[in-house]
Amino acid sequence: MTTAAAIILARAGSRGVPGKNGAIVAGRPCVCWTIEAAQRSGAVARIALSTDDASLQELGVALGIDIVARPADLATDGARVDDAARHACAALALADDAIVVILYANVPVRPDGLIDRCVRTCIETGADSVQSYAPVGKHHPWWTCRLDDAARATPWEGGTLNHGVFRRQDLPPAFIPDGGCLVVRWSSLRDPLPGPHGFLGADRRGVRTAEGEVIDIDSPIDLIVADAILTERCATPAMRGVVR
Repeated sequence: MTTAAAIILARAGSRGVPGKNGAIVAGRPCVCWTIEAAQRSGAVARIALSTDDASLQELGVALGIDIVARPADLATDGARVDDAARHACAALALADDAIVVILYANVPVRPDGLIDRCVRTCIETGADSVQSYAPVGKHHPWWTCRLDDAARATPWEGGTLNHGVFRRQDLPPAFIPDGGCLVVRWSSLRDPLPGPHGFLGADRRGVRTAEGEVIDIDSPIDLIVADAILTERCATPAMRGVVR
């Protein structure tokens, strides 16, 4: 398999969970789980951590990966993911035909082999980008609504509340990016199309994950769930050699 460069994004600040990228999850800093997922991938030849956090930089050095010091203007709440990734790729002087794996440090739980699946799909299809998608479950767009100041519920779209569907099993499949893995060609990232997601290119593909396979820490509850899942995995004898 053609190998890729993994860029792990881990800024110091966070509104929802302050310091989440360095928060202890199952006895280890959160970012460690993402670093080790990249290290286990057969598709990744180079790993770099892009961060403005000195303690995370030291951790990355100790784990044997490259460090890209992220500028302050790319580490704010309003900074865009693609700008930070673009800066890191330029700093690493990647080849024009490089494939880039963008990983978020605040995603400690992702299924084994997900990175390889996304890279393989990108290569086999010739797509500009591939990202992992999870089923939306009970938070389906057909079940969303608008609530006005008088507490009246009206459909988000269409003329029938809940589209007339009462059972989850009757909802059409719908998926949402889960943050587990994003693969993009350096050419698409470097020269994005117009629009906020233009860096994903024109040909965008998706790899499915199961509901709950990826935990993206955006709230204190997510941190508790990730800690419980990884603590249980580490306690399972069969997993001790896989999840370190």
